[in-house]
Amino acid sequence: MPELRKDPVTGRWVIIATERAKRPNDFPHPQGVPSEEPCPFCEGREDRTPPEIFALRPSKSQPNGPGWQVRVVPSVAPVLRIEGQLDRRGYGAYDVMRGIGAHEVIIESPRHCGDLTELSDEDVHAVLQTYQARLNDLQHDPRFKYVLLFKNHGRAAGGGYIPHVRSQLIATPVTPKRVKEELEGAKQYFHYRDRCLYCDMIAQERESGTRVVCESEHGIVLAPFASRFPFELCLLPKRHSCDFGSTAAAELQGIARTLRQMLTSLKQTLANPPYNYIVHTAPFRRPTSTRAHYWRTIKEDYHWHLEIMPRLTRMAGFEWGTGFYINPTPPEDAVTYLRDQQPQERHGTH
Repeated sequence: MPELRKDPVTGRWVIIATERAKRPNDFPHPQGVPSEEPCPFCEGREDRTPPEIFALRPSKSQPNGPGWQVRVVPSVAPVLRIEGQLDRRGYGAYDVMRGIGAHEVIIESPRHCGDLTELSDEDVHAVLQTYQARLNDLQHDPRFKYVLLFKNHGRAAGGGYIPHVRSQLIATPVTPKRVKEELEGAKQYFHYRDRCLYCDMIAQERESGTRVVCESEHGIVLAPFASRFPFELCLLPKRHSCDFGSTAAAELQGIARTLRQMLTSLKQTLANPPYNYIVHTAPFRRPTSTRAHYWRTIKEDYHWHLEIMPRLTRMAGFEWGTGFYINPTPPEDAVTYLRDQQPQERHGTH
């Protein structure tokens, strides 16, 4: 019997289509044909990318040369461009502004590999440190309100033909609508109960254990109760914080290990599926903003997190027409499959 579930944050409804239930082997996901051109992201080919914006490298190494651990460059096909002013204006019933923003590529390893799970925990930690560095730098630009950090892994997820580990960021002059939905839901819950919704979900899921994939000292991975997609997962820090950019070094290191463990379980369970992951963090807040009061409780009500969405199904007419999602794999079943790929001692939820 199908089941309708409501997302407690956004109020979005999801159909858990149990009569269409699918196991990991039921999802085809062709990876596409890799490019035969020399990889421009490998160490030693720095001249094949735009000049670097940021890099983790030894102090004696030279910019735009070998010796780096993580490197950030502008996108060669930017969605938004960094030069210029917004020039926001009205056009009858419409609002218009120039396409100003930032679009950067985070090259996650100097060696040629196609998967974050092939890196060490320390390497993944360096990637997250780079995310923080870019986020905290871009918040000083008064034109920007939000930075979206995301990874497209595999052709079906928009990852391109070059199998080299990388992720992207796009800074926008407005707060995206989907982010606002989460912010509003979290704020309403806090105003009603004086507690963080995400912290309450962590406590409830740890108590029941049925949707906990894994956890560590600093992070926990859940299959959301109203999962939109098969094997959708959410990594949350256990310590309450609305800003990914302010996560402490030791905590970030633990979260890096948890992220790598989560991706390894997905890879083993689903034979390296295409996926997108997205870091959800609070928008920039500036005291001089005319809407500064709007986020007055955000430090208490919002909780940053990372969503990962394997690209195993496609949306069709019903989904586009209603905003509903149809998920053929209940999250409780997904957790069972994912736990089977982990060492026995990591199955616990406490």
